[in-house]
Amino acid sequence: MHISKRDEIEMWKAWAIRGAAVLLSLVVCAGVIVALTGLNPLEVYKGVFDGAVGSKRRTWMTIRDTLVLLCIAIGITPAFKMRFWNIGAEGQVLIGGVASAAMMIYLGDSLPAFVLLPMMLIGSALAAMVWGAVPAFFKANWNTNETLFTLMMNYVAMQVITVCIIFWENPKGSNSVGTINSSTRGGWIPELFGLDYGWNLIIVLALTLAMFVYLKYSKQGYEIAVVGESENTARYAGINVKRVILRTMALSGAICGIAGFIIVSGASHTISTSTAGGRGFTAIIVSWLSKFNPFAMILVSFFLVFMQKGAGQIASQFNLNENASDVITGIILFFILGCEFFINYRVGMRGRRSAGKEEA
Repeated sequence: MHISKRDEIEMWKAWAIRGAAVLLSLVVCAGVIVALTGLNPLEVYKGVFDGAVGSKRRTWMTIRDTLVLLCIAIGITPAFKMRFWNIGAEGQVLIGGVASAAMMIYLGDSLPAFVLLPMMLIGSALAAMVWGAVPAFFKANWNTNETLFTLMMNYVAMQVITVCIIFWENPKGSNSVGTINSSTRGGWIPELFGLDYGWNLIIVLALTLAMFVYLKYSKQGYEIAVVGESENTARYAGINVKRVILRTMALSGAICGIAGFIIVSGASHTISTSTAGGRGFTAIIVSWLSKFNPFAMILVSFFLVFMQKGAGQIASQFNLNENASDVITGIILFFILGCEFFINYRVGMRGRRSAGKEEA
C-alpha cells in the first residue's frame, strides 16, 4: 500500500468522497441499529427525517438552529484560518447574549423596536469583540497559548451570566431569568414576510456572503491567510502580525456576539449559562469540514443540525436512550471526519514485484 500527499483535488471529487462517506456511515449505522435494537433501520431513518423536517414547525426549528450554528462557524473561521485556535466561541456568544438581554430588560419598554434592535445587535457585537480581543492581545504581545486562554474565558463568561441571573431572576428564587418581556415583546426580533425567523435568515446569510468576500478578495483576508501560513513570512512581507491578530480576533468575537444576539432576541428570549448550548465547539467541526468556505458551511451546518434534531426524535419515538441516538450521530461524524484523509492523501496498491525492487 502506498500513501502520498495530494497536491490538490477537484472539488467534485472531494464532495463525492464526502458523499460516499455519508452513505457508508448510514450502512454502518443500519448494522448497529439492527444489532443493538432489532429495529428496522429504514424506519429509524424515517424517524430522523420526521424529527428534523417532518412538520412546518420542526422545519423552521431546524432552520433556526442551523442559522445560529452557521453564524458561530462564520465567526470563528477567520481566526482559524489565521491558525489562532479560538476555542472561546461559547463565551463570546454568552457575552453577546448577556449584552442583548441587559438591553431587553432595561430598555425594552422604553425604546421603539427600530432603535432598540440595532442597539442590541451593535452592543452584542462590541461586547463580544472586546471579549475576543483580550486573548488576542496576550497572544500578540506575549505569545500566550490561545487555546487554553480562550477555553478558560468560556468559564469566566458562564460566571458572568450566573452573576447577572442573581439580579434578573424571574420569578424570584427560580434561579433563572425566564422569558424576557413576554407580554410586551420588547427587544424581540419581529417576523419578516410572515416568517418567525426571517430576520435571522437575512442577517446570517448577509454575514456569510460578507465573510466569503472578506476572506477571498480583501487585503485583510489575504493578510489573514499569510499569517496563517507563516508569521515569519508575513513579517518579511511587511505585514504587522500583531495588528492582524488583534483585528481578526476582534472580528471573530463580534460575529459570535451577533450569534448571541440572534439566540436571545430572535429565538430563546432569555439568557442562561446554557444559551450557547455547545454550538461554539460544534462550529469548529463545521469550519474545518468546510475548509473555511462560508458557503460550504451552510450545507455542513444544516446536516449536523438535521442529524441532531432527528436523533432526538428517534430517541423518543422508539423509546431509545438518548445515548443511542448520539452513537448514530457519532458514527456519521466519524466517517465524515475520516474521509478527509482520502481527500488529502492518495492511497494506491503496489504489486509484490515493484515492492521487491524498491527493497532491493
